[in-house]
Amino acid sequence: MRKPKKLLNDPNNVRQEVMQGLFYAYNGKLTTIDEYCAVYGNHISSDQVVVVSGGGSGHEPTFAGFIGKGGIDGCALGEVFTSPSPDQIIELTKSIEKGKGVLFLYGNYSGDGMNFDISAEILAEENIVTKTIKGTDDIASAPLSRISDRRGVAGIMFLYKIAGAAAQFEKYDLEKLYQVVSKANANVRTIGVALDGCALPQSNNFNFELDENEIEIGIGIHGEAGLRRQKMASSDEVVKEMIDHLCDDLPYVKGDQVCVLINNLGSLSNTELLVATRKVGIELNARGIISHDIVVGHYCTSLEMSGFSISLMKLDDELKHLYDLPCQTFGWRK
Repeated sequence: MRKPKKLLNDPNNVRQEVMQGLFYAYNGKLTTIDEYCAVYGNHISSDQVVVVSGGGSGHEPTFAGFIGKGGIDGCALGEVFTSPSPDQIIELTKSIEKGKGVLFLYGNYSGDGMNFDISAEILAEENIVTKTIKGTDDIASAPLSRISDRRGVAGIMFLYKIAGAAAQFEKYDLEKLYQVVSKANANVRTIGVALDGCALPQSNNFNFELDENEIEIGIGIHGEAGLRRQKMASSDEVVKEMIDHLCDDLPYVKGDQVCVLINNLGSLSNTELLVATRKVGIELNARGIISHDIVVGHYCTSLEMSGFSISLMKLDDELKHLYDLPCQTFGWRK
């Protein structure tokens, strides 16, 4: 049986070393709170709402890699595939909030929700005002009738972009920021596909297995079950099905302007990713959907999982303006 292998040091110390790696990668633009394994950018101004995120390690550059000018402001790092604790979130928030309020922005997972909610209650006792938005872009994780139950996956990058631009450049107050990021969230959809699984650093086994001639449509970023498993198919066939699911869900229709994210889930080759990108462009053009921007690469990964996801964000004038503002982060520069 095939066994996973990783080039690491201590598998029990991954998040701390990831945090330290980010510190060096940011080259003086990031501050670490070592005791709490949290980080924040040195760009934060005194007149802005602060955007705080958090989540499990193993998805880099999500979540902390999107800190920076035009991105989020701070992030609490959980252990691999594990939510950050309330202590981490509270310490980070108190370290960076400027009295203008705080937007908690993270993926919709039960552990994250519980710990951020606990943090919000404790912070409220200290007169720190927070609002919460949970990314819910994964269309395979729940039907449209239960959209609030959907998981947050790669599409959260679009929410980070909108939130950072609105808070930092346009100085939206907390309520206005909450409204525009909620609007963005309602217009983002993602679906993924996996060819192979991933393994936690401490594990000698993959967290799920696919046969040599098998793929899974709708896979989650922790290996959560997707829509179905099927025999291997061509890239064009797989991408067409994914675009069909995405366009039917919102729906996206002729004349819509969208931002497109084609995200490598880990170990897929760039050759395969660009072949998929070709078909995404063809399918959107055939539907009369206008690609305002297309971003391709590693944005929300799942360790060494082989696969990719496609995310679409439908734009209006406000979202388009905010999206087009600059972004300088480790994970995305615009």
